[in-house]
Amino acid sequence: NSFGASNADFPPGDPGMYQLDVTLRRGQNLAARDRGGTSDPYVKFKLGGKEVFRSKTVHKNLNPVWEEKAYILIDNLREPLYIKVFDYDFGLQDDFIGSAFLDLTSLELNRQTDVTLSLKDPHYPDHDLGSIFLSVVLAPGDPREAVILSILVNNNYDFLPSMPYRTGNFCHRIYCPSKCVLMTVFFVSLNKHLSIFQTQSLRLSDLHRKSQLWRGIVSVTLIEGRELKAMDANGLSDPYVKFRLGHQKYKSKIVPKTLNPQWREQFDFHLYEERGGIIDITVWDKDVGKKDDFIGRCQIDLSTLSKEQTHKLEMPLEEGEGYLVLLVTLTASAAVTISDLSINSLEDQKEREEILKRYSPMMMFHNISDVGFLQVKVIRAEALMAADVTGKDSFSKSDPFCVVELNNDRLLTHTVYRNLNPEWNKIFTFNIKDIHSVLEVTVYDEDRDRSADFLGKVAIPLLSIQNGEQKAYVLKNKHLTGPTKGVIYLEIDVIFNAVKASLRTLMPKEQKYIEEEDRLSKQLLLRNFMRMKHCVMALITAVCYISSCFDWDSPPRSLAAFLLFLFVVWNFELYMIPLALLLLLAWNYFLIVSGKDNRQHDTVVEDMLEDEEEEDDRDDKDSEKKGFMNRLYAIQEVCVTVQNILDEIASFGERIKNTFNWTVPFLSWLAIVALSVFTIILYFVPLRYIVLVWGINKFTKKIRNPYAIDNNELLDFLSRVPSDVQVMQYHELKQDPTHSPSKRKRNNPA
Repeated sequence: NSFGASNADFPPGDPGMYQLDVTLRRGQNLAARDRGGTSDPYVKFKLGGKEVFRSKTVHKNLNPVWEEKAYILIDNLREPLYIKVFDYDFGLQDDFIGSAFLDLTSLELNRQTDVTLSLKDPHYPDHDLGSIFLSVVLAPGDPREAVILSILVNNNYDFLPSMPYRTGNFCHRIYCPSKCVLMTVFFVSLNKHLSIFQTQSLRLSDLHRKSQLWRGIVSVTLIEGRELKAMDANGLSDPYVKFRLGHQKYKSKIVPKTLNPQWREQFDFHLYEERGGIIDITVWDKDVGKKDDFIGRCQIDLSTLSKEQTHKLEMPLEEGEGYLVLLVTLTASAAVTISDLSINSLEDQKEREEILKRYSPMMMFHNISDVGFLQVKVIRAEALMAADVTGKDSFSKSDPFCVVELNNDRLLTHTVYRNLNPEWNKIFTFNIKDIHSVLEVTVYDEDRDRSADFLGKVAIPLLSIQNGEQKAYVLKNKHLTGPTKGVIYLEIDVIFNAVKASLRTLMPKEQKYIEEEDRLSKQLLLRNFMRMKHCVMALITAVCYISSCFDWDSPPRSLAAFLLFLFVVWNFELYMIPLALLLLLAWNYFLIVSGKDNRQHDTVVEDMLEDEEEEDDRDDKDSEKKGFMNRLYAIQEVCVTVQNILDEIASFGERIKNTFNWTVPFLSWLAIVALSVFTIILYFVPLRYIVLVWGINKFTKKIRNPYAIDNNELLDFLSRVPSDVQVMQYHELKQDPTHSPSKRKRNNPA
């Protein structure tokens, strides 16, 4: 559905630039897509296949009022502006309400036009889906604005932060389809020479090359649910909760067979808007083999909550029964920034001293959650995979950009078009909440009409980083099981407080909200079975070794074991248990330092990972043929559960082994300190006093802090130790010696 008739006076493919100012006014009589006879509508504008604007969501309203503005730069008036309206559904795919398009050639220049667009669905052309009301102004592009846009695009300043400016300046959010760039640009109203205007514009952009990405952190603690609706035949439910704030999503654990579940889980969200936002919360009942049942929903309006304060909320569930108990805290923004190489925090002596002071030993008990500081320089990549093939001569290229992730902090570089040897020269800084986190750097190829193509990835544990050293990392495949084409050059610096890092190790690990769903894989199931078999065989070997001592298969060994048994039993004290573990750690450390550790590298896991990667490639090709319904069978869900249980058991055994093998020296040293303390305490303090203190702490914990999150310090410690699979994934591959910087070849931009 278009507005007006085409104007033939516009020349086809007009090379001039135009600015389209669109005000999204309201909707009227929109189609109902929810069970309650309402919708939660929002609007998308698309130009040339790219989304250039997305409105806020108006909840439970068929006549929404938006009053939002968008500024779009147009370089081809023959390209219509598509308007699509959706119904927002949390946890599910959003429902399509209707679409229309605006014929830009029908608009008069420099004149505001009020437009009414009737929404249509191509599959149901006769249905009345409501209307959208817009006000649009089409104007020729200002040459000065074009100069600024050119400067910004050529220098890759593809995002500048919004902030107030004095009278005479104005801010535009611009999308340039020919450059595929979405940006916020500041223009200065000057009526002097163009050279002065350019100098002023560059100075403003220089001041803001270092920008802060989000404004705060929202910490949500899910305590419990009360009097929830019974969804199963036994009069109970298996409830779990989903949270969503913008694109950020979390899912709680499932509490089986209860109407009053206790979760006690914490989730952290990034807050991007100064005025806050709305957290959507839905409660579901888990059903094996069929679609989960909806129990109820509620929302938290963050704009109504004060910052730097913990709020206890009891949220009644809409469209259901019962309510949830939550703790919500809004805190100031973490120091997560992006800047050019010219803005380097660690090279600025004053900033470096402030950072070192913040994480000095004197600050060990100040803000325990702020463990350290991470700076990542993404310099360039070389010899990347060609994802696009164009032209008669099959010219191969890629449009690479880089994604840098640390837990739930996810930042992107700009895209370098038509280049297999891109240079980004960007600096990213992060707050470290857990020193055992893994930095993930992924390179993608941008595609205009579909999702980005994967080019390569590296995963770097923070504790393995060598500060200030520029290194070439060989890119790996999607599952980090083997090399792919290309290398990426990074320079990373980590500064952290060792005491805070040690204390944080004994706390629950942060959950990632961007995680792949569990899938059934024959190779993965076999791999987990073999890993568990290795752990069981190690126990059996130990039992057989002890039995051989009883059978006197080797008389000298049996005699030594017998004398050791008599000595230990006769002189046994409780402190000898941690002392024995301490001696085992010390012995393994001595073997490693002296070079006498001749244990063979276990290639079984590596071989299985390679086989799994081959199967993943086959699965990706076959998935389209099999369809989505095959995933819903109950037997598959049971197999996935068995697969995950095997993985957890095998990982538990491997983590214990890797602790004593000094796979992560920081954790092994921490274990030595803890075991030494336990040994001293058990030696000097009677056991009854230790048990008494432990029991009093357990019985009074809920009284002292009723909303404390339950955790086991030993399991939290082991969760930081990598399993054998993770050790293989984090292993740094050696660079091909034939690949050197002096032999680089550049692709000329097309």
